[in-house]
Amino acid sequence: MPLDIASPTLCIGIVGTGAMGRGIAQIAAQAGILVKLHDALPGAAANARDTVCATLGKLLEKGKITADALAAATAKLEVVHNLSALASCQVVIEAIVENLDIKRQLFQHLEDIVAADCILATNTSSLSVTSIAAACTRPERVGGFHFFNPVPLMKIVEVIDGLLTASWVSEALLSLGQRMGHTAVRAKDTPGFIVNHAGRGFTTEALRILGEGVAGVQDIDRIMCDAGGFRMGPFELMDLTGLDVSQPVMESIYRQFYDEPRFRPSALAAQRLVGGILGRKTGRGFYSYQNGIADTEPDLPVPTTLPTTVWVSQAVPAWGETLRAIVAATGVEIETGFRPSANALCIVTPLGSDATTLCMTQGLDATRTVGVDCLFGLTGETRRRTLMSTPVTSTASRQATHAVLAHDGTPVSLIRDSAGLVAQRIIATIVNIGCDIAQQRIAKPSDIDRAVQLGLGYPHGPLALGDVVGARHILAILEAMQAFYGDPRYRPSPWLKRRALLGVSLLSDEE
Repeated sequence: MPLDIASPTLCIGIVGTGAMGRGIAQIAAQAGILVKLHDALPGAAANARDTVCATLGKLLEKGKITADALAAATAKLEVVHNLSALASCQVVIEAIVENLDIKRQLFQHLEDIVAADCILATNTSSLSVTSIAAACTRPERVGGFHFFNPVPLMKIVEVIDGLLTASWVSEALLSLGQRMGHTAVRAKDTPGFIVNHAGRGFTTEALRILGEGVAGVQDIDRIMCDAGGFRMGPFELMDLTGLDVSQPVMESIYRQFYDEPRFRPSALAAQRLVGGILGRKTGRGFYSYQNGIADTEPDLPVPTTLPTTVWVSQAVPAWGETLRAIVAATGVEIETGFRPSANALCIVTPLGSDATTLCMTQGLDATRTVGVDCLFGLTGETRRRTLMSTPVTSTASRQATHAVLAHDGTPVSLIRDSAGLVAQRIIATIVNIGCDIAQQRIAKPSDIDRAVQLGLGYPHGPLALGDVVGARHILAILEAMQAFYGDPRYRPSPWLKRRALLGVSLLSDEE
């Protein structure tokens, strides 16, 4: 039955007044909704109200709200000591501990209190909405309403359809999220929903790269920020979140999908969690912190000796031309023959392959061959270049290439041989998982991208990112990595494969 979300008399209950409950209460009160706060812990609801009022007061001091808006919002916050006081609510939002049995007990109790048409919403981030609703006599009025912390700043909410959730319930929650000033997206009830599901690629692939010894923490982060355009590197992100939060999520989603290889966690993170090396909160994680500032090291010094002559592979013609222009700017001689001379430095442009494989397929001398990542371009806004050597590349060849790539002042990261280098591996994994979310019809393509951008802060949603890089490039990277590793982790999603072959946008839905 329809619910008038726009009604000025709308009343919602919030059970659980920790960080999430307080945040939801704040944005609801600011939207003119009467909020009844309840917590099983004595005094917690009152403290939550005081905290929200103090937060609103700070917004007033900063000029972000008016005195009238402050008074109106605080007047909408009511503390109730018994669940029975929620009987008049049209919506009750649960924001308690992530424990299925405890949530089920609460919903069973609420069913005996609220009206038959009251919506029961759960803010769970990791549990099945269907499982929570299964304990209710009217599971059709139970839906997921997943906000992100801090709620007032993270302008996204996922509305989750359980298997039995009525359409009017989801429509009402979408409208409620919008009234609260958030972007509301609709998703099916699957592990991780949209955002936590899509976020598996960024950190798990970075951990795999680290575990293979391809590159260190700092280089991986710098490559993803400076070349990939991310605001924060994967290890910076894990340190900020804390491994006590991120590692259990990685393991939970992996197990809930019955050990899906795309989501495979890393033993490196599990070991750090056991050792209490959690990140910023413990002063030590993937980085060490002094007064909240990460200890970092400068880039390697730039060699001064340029090569005598350079040969650039034309396997990817556009990338080859870009590299030739960079070399030409240094004044170094460029060989134009189909094959390099016996003394030339050889530069290859891997697309999902490692430098060793390209040496074998192109008949090159591995001791003087290096690979350069051209996925994000090497000029313009690019703030870092990635140089990859084979296991036998000479020090002189590696340093000479470093000197060429850094000649115009652009920083260079040196990594060991890897199918897909660093950025290609992580980007392809992100895009592939996003494509499979679309393939499973968990959410609309546009909603997937919108949710990921707002929830994770990526420069683009995963589908738009694939379009920017090129779906055919992403497909080629995945196929090359799957062939090299023999790991189903890298198998391309049907969504990606079909659209790459057809040359259409990854954001295009089926008719």
